[in-house]
Amino acid sequence: MGSCLSGAGANSVPYAPASSSGSTKAKSLSRRRQVRKSPSFESKMEMWLHRIPGRMFLNGSSDVASLFTKQGKKGMNQDAMIVWENFGSKADTTFCGVFDGHGPFGHMVAKKVRDSLPLKLSAQWELKVSSPDGHSDFSSSAMESMNSEETSSKTIEDLKTFPKLKHSESQSDTILTLKDSFLKAFKFMDKELKLHPQIDCYCSGTTAVTLVKQGHDLLIGNVGDSRAVLATRDKNNSLIAVQLTVDLKPDLPREFERIQLCRGRVFALKNEPEVARVWLPNCDSPGLAMARALGDFCLKDFGLISIPEISYRRLTDMDEFVVLATDGIWDVLSNEEVVDIVASAPRLNAARTLVESAIRAWRFKYPYAKVDDCAVVCLFLDSNSSSYATSQPASKEQTASPQENP
Repeated sequence: MGSCLSGAGANSVPYAPASSSGSTKAKSLSRRRQVRKSPSFESKMEMWLHRIPGRMFLNGSSDVASLFTKQGKKGMNQDAMIVWENFGSKADTTFCGVFDGHGPFGHMVAKKVRDSLPLKLSAQWELKVSSPDGHSDFSSSAMESMNSEETSSKTIEDLKTFPKLKHSESQSDTILTLKDSFLKAFKFMDKELKLHPQIDCYCSGTTAVTLVKQGHDLLIGNVGDSRAVLATRDKNNSLIAVQLTVDLKPDLPREFERIQLCRGRVFALKNEPEVARVWLPNCDSPGLAMARALGDFCLKDFGLISIPEISYRRLTDMDEFVVLATDGIWDVLSNEEVVDIVASAPRLNAARTLVESAIRAWRFKYPYAKVDDCAVVCLFLDSNSSSYATSQPASKEQTASPQENP
């Protein structure tokens, strides 16, 4: 119902880092120089990304996916989304993701992660495929930098045992390589946010639920409380919903234990007893409603981590589509309702229909609450079907930035 209560920025948090007067001028000068250089690089990178065929991040659709985001009533739209076909220049490979920003600069964080995380994943994947040693031992290197991450090693499975598949050795190697690439990409993404000269991520961050589909292999990396749900057929040919990710809330036992070990606190406010939040040890701030996030460095020493939970699924002919969505959808609609809405809508407008259904549900269930931002990606798995719609013509909503949609 609300990701983060603190909206005043780092000044409201007593743990904001302070620099000694001797080094402040040098650091400030260096930072200003970076800022002068960064806009040119960032703008060129953005222009290059916008020209890539098969990369979609605005409202619209293609033969394989439907995307839609809409601003809620809380201010600027902090949600972002992406579908990237032929990802990494690999045939039959698609990357999808939705990102729910929070905090004063959450919209900037979500957009940055949307643009940069896929590039880091692709680079890591290519590096591991081309390197002779293949699977480096992530379990030791992933824990080297942040105290909060050291306590999370038990949540990272040994790469040698993941996944337990009845596949050929080459297929298993591909999946393990991609998993390792996911873990490293998220790690490097968080480090980039920490050092970013223009985005203050101290009290701002984002969720990220991302997937790569290659052929019949589906690998998902999840941080935060956005969600992925699969629509599939059961033995009676009825369409059912299968939740592919876990909402990583602070009151989950394994998340709660880690946060407590790191001196963070978890409790819900009296006026919203159903929403557990993460708080600093000696300050009722920032009240983050998730146990993992990219950014939010005020909490990274107190139990919050950016390590994704990785899951795998071997797709079958019974699987029809996957829905990735931010919590503005899941707060008011069940998994089954979401699957039914998408299945009954024209594929061209499936994501938009789902967002509009969620907005109506918000107004009915929470008439006095502000409607949350919503972002949806519907990835259809039977792309050879004749029922697919063609690409949607450009409209005002497609040519505008997702953060600017009304």
